[in-house]
Amino acid sequence: MPEGDTIFRTARSMGRALIGKPITGFRSNYPLLTRFHDDTPITGQIVERIESRGKWLLIRLSGGATLVTHMLMNGSWHLYRIGERWQKPARDMRIVLENREYQAVAFTVPVARIYTAQALAREKRIPPPGADVLNEDFDPVAAAERIRACADEEIGDVLLHQRVLAGVGNVFKSEVCFVEAVNPFCLVSALSELQVVALVATAQRLVAANVLEDSGNMIVTYRGQQRRTTRSSDPQDSLWVYGRSGAPCRRCGNAIRHRLQGPDVRVTFWCQTCQPLPEGSDVDGIQR
Repeated sequence: MPEGDTIFRTARSMGRALIGKPITGFRSNYPLLTRFHDDTPITGQIVERIESRGKWLLIRLSGGATLVTHMLMNGSWHLYRIGERWQKPARDMRIVLENREYQAVAFTVPVARIYTAQALAREKRIPPPGADVLNEDFDPVAAAERIRACADEEIGDVLLHQRVLAGVGNVFKSEVCFVEAVNPFCLVSALSELQVVALVATAQRLVAANVLEDSGNMIVTYRGQQRRTTRSSDPQDSLWVYGRSGAPCRRCGNAIRHRLQGPDVRVTFWCQTCQPLPEGSDVDGIQR
């Protein structure tokens, strides 16, 4: 599933091509979208803003409506110049927005809906701007409070709650916990206030590192050691723990471990030596 940095970069790229320009063509194979278009034509409207909210992409139109999509596991938005050949088959197309220069094509995007301003404000699944670690309105103090409110949950699960800390996905969850030497299976109630604040700050910093124009040069430090963060698909190139089960920890040399976690059964990676559980913690199976 794309994480917040991927959606942010998608919004940024689409914004450069679409914002401020009238829509000259629209089509979709989703009945609710085509019905809206029949009643309130999207063509002729201007794209006013494109933003990410965690893993959601919001396209705001001049008529007052917002087109919202979620990629889930396999969805993606592509940008093409008019007349350019698509890189995916037409059968995978779900939405097309175009102006005189560009086509924005949503392929296999499983969630797409039009919201009025009022409906968008009521939608609980879409995080508010202040919860998104990449949003200029992100409030780290409020984020820390939301984490502490989940006292009886494991921190690895809480970091994935998009209304708590939007934009952090499964990769960043494991990386953030390692950088802060926090065991991802530790209950929030066992963390100090300083640890929670540090987790929020590191989450914001690591996700932001991947949206810089020159993010391949971003360096992340852990207790005097440095790793260069990149967008490489090979975890051996850039990551501390994620995807490195059985490989030596970059800090202590012991083997990185992995385990399924939480109700969504997401895989978590950690170093048992560098990320010990607090004394008195009893989490079944962790120390075996």
